[in-house]
Amino acid sequence: MTEPSTSAAHRKIIHVDMDAFYASVEQRDDPALRGKPVAVGGSRERGVVAAASYEARKFGVRSAMPSVTARRQCPDLIFVKPRFEVYKAISQQIREIFAEHTAIIEPLSLDEAYLDVTQNLQNIPLARDIALAIRAKIKEVTGLNASAGISYNKFLAKLASDHRKPNGQYVISPEMGPTFVESLPVGKFHGIGPATAAKFNALGIRTGQDIRNQTLEFLQGHFGKAGTYYYWISRGVDERPVRANRIRKSVGAENTFSSDLTSFEAMVAELQPLIDKVWGHCERTGNRGRTVTLKIKFSDFEIVSRSRTLASPVSSRAALTTRSVGLLEAAMPLPKPVRLLGVSLSSLQSEDGAEPQFGLPL
Repeated sequence: MTEPSTSAAHRKIIHVDMDAFYASVEQRDDPALRGKPVAVGGSRERGVVAAASYEARKFGVRSAMPSVTARRQCPDLIFVKPRFEVYKAISQQIREIFAEHTAIIEPLSLDEAYLDVTQNLQNIPLARDIALAIRAKIKEVTGLNASAGISYNKFLAKLASDHRKPNGQYVISPEMGPTFVESLPVGKFHGIGPATAAKFNALGIRTGQDIRNQTLEFLQGHFGKAGTYYYWISRGVDERPVRANRIRKSVGAENTFSSDLTSFEAMVAELQPLIDKVWGHCERTGNRGRTVTLKIKFSDFEIVSRSRTLASPVSSRAALTTRSVGLLEAAMPLPKPVRLLGVSLSSLQSEDGAEPQFGLPL
């Protein structure tokens, strides 16, 4: 990222995030669940929470938490099986509401998106009023609550939407941006995960102000290309555009097993349906990828991955199978029983060499 342009501060970006989306849909459709702690996901011993209602979050239940842990945190937790077709249909309704205001929509998932409303279709002068109108229409059409963040860039709009959750909105103006970031813990920065936050903390860097106190050279030396991004966002600067056709760079599938796997043959058998899903996406979209990645989660939840990047894209299901099984074979013998396996294909491009089109995750 180069020196920021003056026009960047005049953009109007909204980040819309549905509140506890999957769980809220289930509470909407089943009145008996309203006001109760609900987890969408598998209740079986090896299940995982896909989403938690706000009532469940008060007990520390969160997405990606093992169901056993969630049940221990909240003994009255009610598990509901996910209905992804329903969630996708509601997500489409929400996208249509966005499209009434702008064509520049960047979906991040079924339940959140960035909108560039610098020029908007209804000529509403204030972005905060556009956000209010969108949230009111979502409530009217779907019966669900949405939160929104409004700012002059994507990074701050995302922070703003978290600031007034649930069912609220917040504006971070160009004058507020740098100050808002100053006291923010690095772990709260969108795009900084636990491992990177720990690395920052080990360097004595704990807040946005601490990042801002570092030179660009220091951050690049410790964090590579990402150091440039951290340098600028610590100053409230993020010039990334809202991309109306966000390019999908990878496709993957994974599965948690009902019992741990220890034999190579059993793991190879479990890889087959995952390979089918990944290759099925490739066939539907015409996209092909050069990097095959195998994800392995052990019984103690440690995760390792193995990747191989090829000179040319994987051309067939058989080739994807060969590469995936080859990565597993190279990792054998594994030190611990395996709880989960995943296969992904990245560096995607279409068969004619063009960039891939955006599609929903598997």
